[in-house]
Amino acid sequence: MTPEHLRDAAGLAAVFGFFAMAWFGWAQEAPPKSWAKYLGAGSVLSILVAVGGGLLLWRHWNDGTVFNDETGRQFGILVGIEFAAAGLGAGLLAWRKRADLISAWIAFVVGVHLFPVAVVLEIPAVHVVAALVTVASIAAVPLAKAKGLKVSAVVGPATGTILVTAALLSLIDALTR
Repeated sequence: MTPEHLRDAAGLAAVFGFFAMAWFGWAQEAPPKSWAKYLGAGSVLSILVAVGGGLLLWRHWNDGTVFNDETGRQFGILVGIEFAAAGLGAGLLAWRKRADLISAWIAFVVGVHLFPVAVVLEIPAVHVVAALVTVASIAAVPLAKAKGLKVSAVVGPATGTILVTAALLSLIDALTR
């Protein structure tokens, strides 16, 4: 991932690891039974990477970071917009009796919001994560329908795998500086 600062690489590992765990968890809503051990392994790996990133972040909290008053404000605005879009879309889907699509919608919003986050945090590799999550969210609906699966069983493992991979790469980056 190679952000300029070790602290930011550790933070990325912690955040992406945490959210990867959440996606592997959401995937357990109704997957094929044979997937359980893989989803569980993804969750455990995600937790380990998140904790490793979190501990390294804590240890290097006073080191350099891209965050300052301006980037902190910009990041907060982006996250606020993300939460609002995710919540409004999820509410609309539930109201329209399409709750089955909420996981794909949330993944889509996450993917799209990572594009400006990559710019604010000055981590170009996050654009790759953004593109992959966005594509996974769009592909999940027709793929789930074609395979007779719940959308969450398709988008959850895909998004979880993308995020835990990025988290692991960030953790390795931070540990090898």
